[in-house]
Amino acid sequence: MGEVRNAERTRKKIIDAAKEEFFEKGHNGARIESIAKRAGVKKQLIYHYFKGKDDLINQTIDNFVAAVPTENLTLPANPVEIAEFRLKVNINYLKDFLKYTAWEAIEELPEESNGEETRRKVLQSYNDDMVKKQQLGLVPKELDPALITLMMSSLTIYPLLYKNVTQMITGHTLEEPEFQEKWAQFLHQISERIFKREE
Repeated sequence: MGEVRNAERTRKKIIDAAKEEFFEKGHNGARIESIAKRAGVKKQLIYHYFKGKDDLINQTIDNFVAAVPTENLTLPANPVEIAEFRLKVNINYLKDFLKYTAWEAIEELPEESNGEETRRKVLQSYNDDMVKKQQLGLVPKELDPALITLMMSSLTIYPLLYKNVTQMITGHTLEEPEFQEKWAQFLHQISERIFKREE
């Protein structure tokens, strides 16, 4: 039993170190040697638990998503509240992970090396949720649910990742609590217009 516990502890140390390394440096910038150093283990031990770098990033992302409290992936019933809700979740729980995803825009990645399957399930659940809300008459029938999901992702991620551009445009960043609140209110106002129900 002690060996099993030790193996679980070692594996967790590696996953935690991998998360720091990948989220800071992206897939291509991350090094197994650096992950081993962060975890305080020998490089060979990582290959004992994981098939290689791609397996390690996939399992790291799976582990990260599984650790996000379920209520943070369950969208509000009222579509007007979704963008504001997603912004707060992104700021409070997903900021470092979203920085990792920004690396994808500039890196050439091997297939199946960025936790795509797990991430697709989460994003597809957002699409499915929007389709259900449309069927309930809460979302205008002329709007494509997938495009609404993409729009909400853009509006809730861009100001978080692109601090300099946000500051150049608005004079503020989302690190400022007052601007966080202002942007959340703006998202709510925009959503009220998009999802306005016919009287």
